[in-house]
Order: sequence, then C-alpha cells, then structure tokens
Amino acid sequence: MPPAAVDRAVLPEPGFLIGAEKVTEHDGEVYEHRYAATGEVTHAVPLAGEQEVDAAVAAARAALPAWKRMPGNERRRLMLRFAAAVRDNERLRHVITVENAFPFSFTPYFANWVAELFEYNGGWADKIGGGEVVPTFPGPAFDYTLDEPYGVVAVIVPWNGPFVSFGQWLGPALAAGNTVVIKPPEMAPYTCLALAELALEVGFPPGVINVVPGGAVAGTALTSHRDVNKICFTGSGGTASRIISASAPNLTPTAFELGGKSARIVFADADLQQAARRTLLGTGQACIAGSRVLVEAPVYDQLVEMSAAMAKQVPMGDPFDPGTFVGPVISQGHADRILGFVDRAKQAGTGRLVTGGERLGGDLAEGYFLAPTIFADVDNSAEIAREEVFGPVTAFMRFETEEEAVAIANDSEYGLAAHVETNDLRRAHRVSRDLEAGTVWVNGFVDLPVGAPFGGNKRSGYGRQGGIWGIREFLQTKNVWMPL
Repeated sequence: MPPAAVDRAVLPEPGFLIGAEKVTEHDGEVYEHRYAATGEVTHAVPLAGEQEVDAAVAAARAALPAWKRMPGNERRRLMLRFAAAVRDNERLRHVITVENAFPFSFTPYFANWVAELFEYNGGWADKIGGGEVVPTFPGPAFDYTLDEPYGVVAVIVPWNGPFVSFGQWLGPALAAGNTVVIKPPEMAPYTCLALAELALEVGFPPGVINVVPGGAVAGTALTSHRDVNKICFTGSGGTASRIISASAPNLTPTAFELGGKSARIVFADADLQQAARRTLLGTGQACIAGSRVLVEAPVYDQLVEMSAAMAKQVPMGDPFDPGTFVGPVISQGHADRILGFVDRAKQAGTGRLVTGGERLGGDLAEGYFLAPTIFADVDNSAEIAREEVFGPVTAFMRFETEEEAVAIANDSEYGLAAHVETNDLRRAHRVSRDLEAGTVWVNGFVDLPVGAPFGGNKRSGYGRQGGIWGIREFLQTKNVWMPL
C-alpha cells in the first residue's frame, strides 16, 4: 500500500514566534514544504527576512535581563516542566514524522532524548555561575570569578534533526541564562515551532525562545546581527564558512557541529551479525553514520554478503507503519543529489555495486525513497569515500592490519565520529585512542548519554554539546579583584 496522506491537523500553523506573538501574516518569500513519503504539499511556509530576524533578536534582548537574573532553581523548574511536557507527547511525535518522514516508531527515542537534555541541563541551572576564588600575590586582595551568560544566542539547526538539535543547543544555553533566536530550515520548519509554543504554554517568559524559520536570507541576517552574542550551528562546512564571514565584523564567537565521513572498522573477531546490522545506514541522513566500512581481510567477503542481504530485506515504506525501518530522504532535490553520487561512482568504476543504486517505484514512487546502496572494493580516494553523500550509500574497503585500518580511517578531512567492532578489549582501547574523531563508538550505535561531550575535530567543527562541556559553551568568565 502507498503511504497514507499527511494529517495537517497535527502541524503548528506556519509562521514566526517572536516574543509572545505568533506571526502568520507575511508578504515575503514562502516555501512549499512537502511530505517526503508522498510528495504532497503540507503548507506554504513563510520564510523570515531581515525584518523578522530584527524583531526576534529585539525580543530576545528584551527578555534577557529578567531571564539571566532569574534564580537558577526557578529556571530549573521551568526546564523540568518543559521536559515532562515533551516526553511521550503524541502530537510532537507526529510532527517529527510529517516534517522529514522519519519512521514514527522511532520518534519516542527522540522525544525522550530532548526531554532528558532539558532535565540534565536544567539540573545545572542552580549550580553554575559562582566561579572560583583566585589566589593573589604579592599584596593582600580578594579575587574571584563569575561565570555569566553570553546574552542573545543565535541557533541554526539542520533539516535532518531539528528536534534533537533544539535540545542539544537550547538545553545548556537556557540553563546558563541566555535567550535564544532559533532558525529552523525551510525544509523542516515545524518541530522547533511546536517545541517553542509548548515552552510558552508551560510558563517560559515570552522572548526567551524565538523561532524564525527561513533560508539563506534569514541566516545571513541572524549571523551578521550586531545584537547576537554567540552563534551555534549544526550543518555543512560550506555554510559554516559563510557564517564565519558574516559574523567576522562583529567578532561574534561561534560553535559548530558539522559534517562527517565516519569510518566503521570491523575486525575479524567482531560479532559479524551485529556488525552487519550496524552497517545499515537507514536513509543515511546523519552526520555520524558510518558510511565508510573498513573490514579486516579474512571476513571481508562474508560481511559484504551479509550486509547486502540485510539491505535488500530492510522494511521500507509508510513512515507511520509500525513495521517501517527506513523512510524516504528529505526532498526531490536531495534524492537527485544522492543518485548523482551513485551515477558518478558507477561511471568511474568506483568499486563494485553490490546492491541498490536506484529510486524505488510502485507504491512508493510518489515519495523520495532510495534503495539502500552498497559499493564494495572502494578505494579511499574515491568521491563516495571522501565526500559526505548524506544518503543510504555505503562504501566497503578491505584492510590487512590494525595500523592500516587506523590510517585509512584518519585519511579524511572530517573527524566527527568513528565506530569500532571488535571483541579484543586492548585493541578497542588502542584504536579508540588513535582515531581522529570527537566520538568513538565501540560495538554499539548510537548511544550518547546526555552527560557526555559530543562534537567534531578537523572540518567536523569545534565546540561541544553535552555534559558540563556543553554548559561551558554558553558561559563567559568575568574576574573581580578587590584590595584588602
């Protein structure tokens, strides 16, 4: 059966949340958001321009004095109340799926993660800010530090995970006493609006969270704004470079979580059944996906065969069907981009196409469904091994020694994540130490405790989300000195 038609009733009304006001009247650009499973338009979404960005920044600036001076225990209570409202919220789960066609059966994981991010960071709200006493010499003095919020923080989130990015950036930013203007992308404009409206409902002061869905115009207006005190961005390296240029005249500090071309290293002693399961990328629209699979020579052919068999059997279809494991990619344009990588790999003779490489037809023809695709015998210099395809395309490579595996994995401009499959504990520690990546998963994917740091090295960005490291991204230190 073809995917069911979209239920527009679950979606928030498109527009901008600025202070306490939901702005829906708009004479600027609009974007026709399409449900990726069927291609049907959900709404014509208004896109923010300079005027809307200015208004949102002004609302955040006006709300800042009261929010940063609010006692930490009161901020904590608000954040815990919000987390409780998010957890198991059926409507939010539907919004996630309609927004980018992510399988509905997986959405409780995301709702729970966002709730935990607000619970965890809310717990820090009354435990930060006091700083330290500094030893003084040679004369008697009293010197201490204060940890203070930056002020107005601009947050730009990606289309593949705006719901989670909302929690990763806003949890620590709000706990530290900052106010926020968040820009969701035009292709995924709904979840941030729904979350911000929910925050108002549970008692967040107007202006603490402002939402301005938009494209490049809104992004430039926000990142070049003189009243923005810090910029946080999740997305591509090319966009990050443009943000640096836009923010440079104001010397606005930035934190970036960028792309990846993560290696999954599978040693011969690994549990191959589990390793094969973890080679499945879903739609591959994740920066941490292990899209380069490096396999030790004795088990290489076996793992390629096992992975291909699983890829051919993976349940694909209606995102609201409980049995669906993989949905469509986000848009027609993105599907074309991914298939361009596949076509160029075939034309260049890049390895051996084992399975996939085409768009699905039949009942799924109206949506943007791509078959899971595996190339074997790929050289690490090939385009599909170097560039972030951001789709269900996996490149398998063979290695002989542990040293060779690490060298291939590190031979990349990216350094966001890596994956290791082995039952040798000593090897797991050695390889994890030597891999150039911000996060290494050993025999698992993708458990990430909210108290653990997450972020990239090299062209995968800088700054950290999670734990006390995430809180520190949103605090700046003031020193106070008094003679005695």
